[in-house]
Amino acid sequence: MQENSRWHAFENADQIAVAACQQILNAAERAIADHGMFKLVLAGGKTPEHVYQLLAQADTNWSKWVIYYGDERSLPADHPDRNSVMASQAWLSKVSIPAEQIHTMPTEIGTELAAAFYQPLVSAALPFDLVLLGMGEDGHTASLFPGHQHNEDELVHAVHNSPKPPQERITLSAAALSTSHEVIFLIAGGNKQDVVKHWQQGADLPVARIQPETPIDIYILREYLQTLATSELSPDYCGQQGYALDSANQHHDNMPG
Repeated sequence: MQENSRWHAFENADQIAVAACQQILNAAERAIADHGMFKLVLAGGKTPEHVYQLLAQADTNWSKWVIYYGDERSLPADHPDRNSVMASQAWLSKVSIPAEQIHTMPTEIGTELAAAFYQPLVSAALPFDLVLLGMGEDGHTASLFPGHQHNEDELVHAVHNSPKPPQERITLSAAALSTSHEVIFLIAGGNKQDVVKHWQQGADLPVARIQPETPIDIYILREYLQTLATSELSPDYCGQQGYALDSANQHHDNMPG
């Protein structure tokens, strides 16, 4: 199982989105109070999209939010398959985050150039306050794929051989994604029981390489945790928010909200 992590089981993706939205808003409040800004890394995918739709309805100090992306496909700037286009349509175009604080990955200029452009932005931002991630059925996260080798000194990788189209992408490195006060994985959609089992058993998957200093929160559908003994789950049920399992054998946290 992922070291230093808290596993939170939910009945459906809607519950995951609500809990993640609340944790993001709580993290933003703490970060703004602590150092005057909230540096958030966004993920692509259906479950994050629902989170963004919920955030669009939130009341918070948007002027202090700074947005980054975990990865991006090398497509035209307005292509509907870009993570930045999805996030803008679902959320960012509906709130008052200053445009200069939304750092899209300019993959339309070319993969290598975009990675070189984004690297100093990430370097200046670290540590992030919160990183939002998903997981594919092969255990990839962001655009870090099984079997791919990257320069460990890079904060941003150019990806030329993605097993999922398009082949050209850029992605934050595992080291960059790990340099965050909080990390949330959203695990829903697709057939992920097998890869979750392998993850829990310690397989060398990209998701397992995300290792911040603080425990990561894994928000996951209960059906994916069928390989876990029921007795391992916390007996504390927090309304519609799910159960929490702390793999670091620390206390069982209640869900945010």
